[in-house]
Amino acid sequence: MIAAPPLIEASSQPDTDQPVDAEPRTQSTQPHSAAPAGPPTPLTQAETDAAIGDLRVEIDALDAALVELVARRIQISRQVGRLRMAAGGTRLSLSREQAVVARFSAELGETGTSLAMLLLRAGRGRL
Repeated sequence: MIAAPPLIEASSQPDTDQPVDAEPRTQSTQPHSAAPAGPPTPLTQAETDAAIGDLRVEIDALDAALVELVARRIQISRQVGRLRMAAGGTRLSLSREQAVVARFSAELGETGTSLAMLLLRAGRGRL
């Protein structure tokens, strides 16, 4: 089984509550106190570039793991199809495919539905 790549340090991760297209996060250089300390100081371009670079390294590691997992899934799916056909059955099981689509859709919405359909087609071929 493939282990998930390590996460980057929390200090360089963006605020996950911000939308993707939001303005860059800011850091305060003021000590924490009960009174407002004024507006936060924006990240420098170098800090922003470094944070983006760190995140892209993590994305690249995730992409590599996904490619490996998808290749293994395709291999296993094709084995299942061959075994089903060798036993006199059909190449695919509609109820199984529906369960896969439902699971991906429940977790990822429309994107999950599309992803499940791509994975199923890659494993069994076009209908």
